[in-house]
Amino acid sequence: MFEYGYWEIVVINSLIFIIFAFSFVRPKNVTDWRVFGTFSAFIVALFTEMYGFPLTIYLLSGWLSERFPQLNLFAHDSGHLWYDLLGLSGDPHTSPIHIASTLFINGGLLFLAITWIFLYRAQRKGVVAKSGPYALIRHPQYVAFIVIMFGFLLQWPTLLTLLMFPILVIMYIKLAKIEERESIKAFGEEYVTYADDTGRFFPSLKNLRKKFTINS
Repeated sequence: MFEYGYWEIVVINSLIFIIFAFSFVRPKNVTDWRVFGTFSAFIVALFTEMYGFPLTIYLLSGWLSERFPQLNLFAHDSGHLWYDLLGLSGDPHTSPIHIASTLFINGGLLFLAITWIFLYRAQRKGVVAKSGPYALIRHPQYVAFIVIMFGFLLQWPTLLTLLMFPILVIMYIKLAKIEERESIKAFGEEYVTYADDTGRFFPSLKNLRKKFTINS
């Protein structure tokens, strides 16, 4: 039985994630729209293969049939490629890989919502966001998006999303640098000092030790 072709689910799930992302990003310029558009394409490509048509399975069908002759390529569960490639058995939805992917996706969504609260408060006051996650890293919202996409790649890898993921990471890095230059123009030395005390995407170990020493 061909367990795909659920295009209404593709549309609904894609819209949910795209609208959710838009509510946090709110693109303001061409660069913002380009990054948001690429993220949206990632989401559409993901759910199209998850529920619409399994393009990756189709393209790899010859190799998969030879390597895993017992695999039912028409079954929806076969789309969990990491599960298949590692030779795991049982329900893929209860496998460690799927559980880990769920934690990454839900954790990323929760982290994104938390970062938005602190960013929104700072924007309303017209000041640099320095509290919450922003006390450690300058772009926690982009970290959240990357974590969410990584979670999806663990759960349902496709050729298109695997190709798009590094492109999106590079785009987020470039966007972060652009925003930092704009913030320096807007806030001057205050933002320069803040940038020296925080990491771009990962906490600065040196500054973490400094803060820990001061607090002790």
